Amino acid sequence: MPIADRQHRPETYSIYTYDMAPALPATLGALRASEYTPARVGRTVKDELRENLIVRLKAMAAAKDEDATLFSGIVGYEDTVVPQLINAVLSRHNFILLGLRGQAKSRILRALTTLLDPYIPAVAGSEVRDNPYAPISKFSRDLIAKLGDETPIAWLTPDDRYVEKLATPDVTVADLIGDVDPIKAARSNQDLGSELTMHYGLLPRANRGIFAINELPDLAGKIQVALFNIMQEGDVQIKGYPVRLPLDLAIVFSANPEDYTARGKIVTPLKDRIGSEIRTHYPENIEEGIRITAQEAWTERAPHDLGKSAKAAKSALEIPRYVRQIVEQIAFTAREEKKVDKRSGVSQRLPITTMELVVSNAERRALLHGEELAVARVGDIYAALPGITGKIELEYEGEVRGADTVVRDIIRTAVAHVFDLYFAQTNTQQIEQWFNLGGTVQLNDAQPATASLAELKQIQGLFEKLTPLNIDAKSRPEIAVGAAEFLLEGMYAHKRLSRSEERSFSAGERKQRIEEAARHSERMRERDAEREDYTKSRTRRGFN
Repeated sequence: MPIADRQHRPETYSIYTYDMAPALPATLGALRASEYTPARVGRTVKDELRENLIVRLKAMAAAKDEDATLFSGIVGYEDTVVPQLINAVLSRHNFILLGLRGQAKSRILRALTTLLDPYIPAVAGSEVRDNPYAPISKFSRDLIAKLGDETPIAWLTPDDRYVEKLATPDVTVADLIGDVDPIKAARSNQDLGSELTMHYGLLPRANRGIFAINELPDLAGKIQVALFNIMQEGDVQIKGYPVRLPLDLAIVFSANPEDYTARGKIVTPLKDRIGSEIRTHYPENIEEGIRITAQEAWTERAPHDLGKSAKAAKSALEIPRYVRQIVEQIAFTAREEKKVDKRSGVSQRLPITTMELVVSNAERRALLHGEELAVARVGDIYAALPGITGKIELEYEGEVRGADTVVRDIIRTAVAHVFDLYFAQTNTQQIEQWFNLGGTVQLNDAQPATASLAELKQIQGLFEKLTPLNIDAKSRPEIAVGAAEFLLEGMYAHKRLSRSEERSFSAGERKQRIEEAARHSERMRERDAEREDYTKSRTRRGFN
């Protein structure tokens, strides 16, 4: 999971800095005379990851900084996933991350590059990035035999050494391992069985690096067999020709837990060769979710977006804490909702996209009315409905009711939950009484904050109840209106008030039902009286 606020990013410890790199040898002769000895260059990728991780952990221990993180951008995994990840790297394991969508699996895999050396040498022009001291390809061996110490050297950075592939059913052995290239054979006058005629796939091209496969169970069975054969034996057959590839790789995977454990989704020999199985999870509490969304959501809009200068831009947008809490609570509520498919999960991207839409709606309202301050409101969350419906998969019952209806119920439940955090002990009878006497108020984007504030001030006792949100007479209209709307939305969520689709608040559902029952009783009495009068009139006509 992602980290905290960008402006308050915890310190991370790196084993290198790119801008301090020394001049790097350009030829094999210069390499032999440098600090890049065969022992140093010849370390396996897993040994390299292990040694650099040990250096990182020692540096963190020496600094005694409680806020220091091993992997920048990861939140909520400090006591769960990260310790297991450290153990897997220290054990030199290939490992798999099991988790539902939106649990930062890909981000964790990409963060492994921070444990690689800043630069490693490779034979220039080699497709498999040969170690100059111990080349595995015929191309590099022939080149070194021909040029000797003048053999050109290329340098690989950590980003160069990370290769990622999304597994799909149409992936072939040629994509991952390679294939015979008849055009290359014809041009070089080589036999088709020669190593020099091979067009290497992603796996050989990731040699001396990290190879990540996302959604592993989606690979066809024969591709999985070729994969574990490379992992264990270092050889494979391409078009019937045996090819020996002693690759040096750290292979990591990600998968959905249900697909991974299902028989037929993954071949047993490959599963047996994966050293560690690490399960990820969603944020365990609202605070972790808020930190993730604060980092990932695009809420720091450009100064010109609200017609403000750079200096004033920081105060041009405000997201109240209760709005952040409601946005995160929506995800937590959806994960517990029976109408939502739990096997699919509710991605952490849901609150991120929702927050971005909430901010955009607040921004739009401020621009329409020429307001200097855009404040996110609870009503903006309902405007973010398109960002929520696409992030959840519904069970049959939910599909029958409709995605919009289910999501509105989820939002209402989330609002009620956060409302209780602030107003559980607040007596709202005075406000309810005002509405029961026929009062109504409409809050929408069609009117500026000043007009909404004037309308809200008619409600007796409303603003006195907003002290838990630190609202007083000096609060700006945009902030005060947002807080008042939160209180009214919370009362609506608890069915103390009613609200129309046009966002007009009125007397509660119970009050309306009582009044409707009274009107119905009155109509019945009138009907009975009419029937009785009609019966009497017929009786009189009969006697006459």
